Amino acid sequence: MGATDVLAMLAGFVLLVVGGEVLVRGASAVARAVGLSPLVVGLTVVSFATSAPELAVSLDAAASGAPGLVIGNVVGSNIANVLLVLGVAALLAPMVVRSRVVRLDVPVMIAVSVALLVLALDGSVSTLDGALLLAALVGYVAWSVVGSRREASRSSADSTQQEPDGSPGPVWRNLLLVGVGVGLLGLGAGWLVDGATTLAAAVGISDLVIGLTVVAIGTSLPELATSVIAAARGQRDLAVGNVVGSNVFNIGSVLGLTAVISPGGVPVQESAIVFDLPVMVAVAVALLPVAFTGLVVARWEGAVFVGYYLAYTGYLLLDASGHDALTRYGQVMLGFVVPLTVLTLAVVTIGEVRRRVAAQGSASAASP
Repeated sequence: MGATDVLAMLAGFVLLVVGGEVLVRGASAVARAVGLSPLVVGLTVVSFATSAPELAVSLDAAASGAPGLVIGNVVGSNIANVLLVLGVAALLAPMVVRSRVVRLDVPVMIAVSVALLVLALDGSVSTLDGALLLAALVGYVAWSVVGSRREASRSSADSTQQEPDGSPGPVWRNLLLVGVGVGLLGLGAGWLVDGATTLAAAVGISDLVIGLTVVAIGTSLPELATSVIAAARGQRDLAVGNVVGSNVFNIGSVLGLTAVISPGGVPVQESAIVFDLPVMVAVAVALLPVAFTGLVVARWEGAVFVGYYLAYTGYLLLDASGHDALTRYGQVMLGFVVPLTVLTLAVVTIGEVRRRVAAQGSASAASP
């Protein structure tokens, strides 16, 4: 591996971030111009825009004969979106969660994550599997847009936050931004995949691990930038919606479309089936009680998410290097850290349920 490969990866990261930012600005402005709420903008248009790096990388990886990067990129990005992106954003400011996200959108994310695990059990995501994932995504987007239109007339909060960044501006300019962003993403994805596959071959690490770590973090940078900026500007609906929606788009659009286009679908390594895909499902499930409690992702919950992401990345690196500490590390995580976290979330969730039941009882007693 030479300096050229390192520079290619760095340049690819930069182009992905710049392209993602340009695409997000253009796409979100177009969406606001047609009257979508910030939450639905985050769940649909911005999610698709920030998932474009994953799509570009996956299509390029499939064409380059690196299938491990496809699965690693999607699964790793979904894990990074919840644990790293939402965790960092919550550390900056507690993330307010709409009840619709808890009732509808997070369960959809969990459902498509479980569906991907089930479809991959035979060792591949076939062309038919990809078509099913794409169809599910189309249904989800249509459902979200229609629901947003129905709620717009009843939600004064959404109407007052309709244009958080001012006027959307001319449509032609925003469409031009979308085109420029897509071009930058495509170029950056090619450089990133080329550099990453060369790195994997040079140090003896599988392209699956490279996809789960280096490429996943790189392609999640647009989500991270979008969520952090949205949190700083007080548009926390957009931040949470971006993460949840991006995970749905990664599975439905990125992996689904790649499986449809690639001859024979996308092969899935056994290590991903027995470890990484279950971790992705577990992370999706973990977001539900976190978002449910108080309808907010608190700072301490964000810190837990970031800590788990660092622990997960550490496990991948220890496993890839065959380090002697891997067994003890896994025992500590499975025997102490994970059960303690599950117990804490269970206690907090039960307390939240009791609080809501008591509040409803008080409201009923006070009503005539």
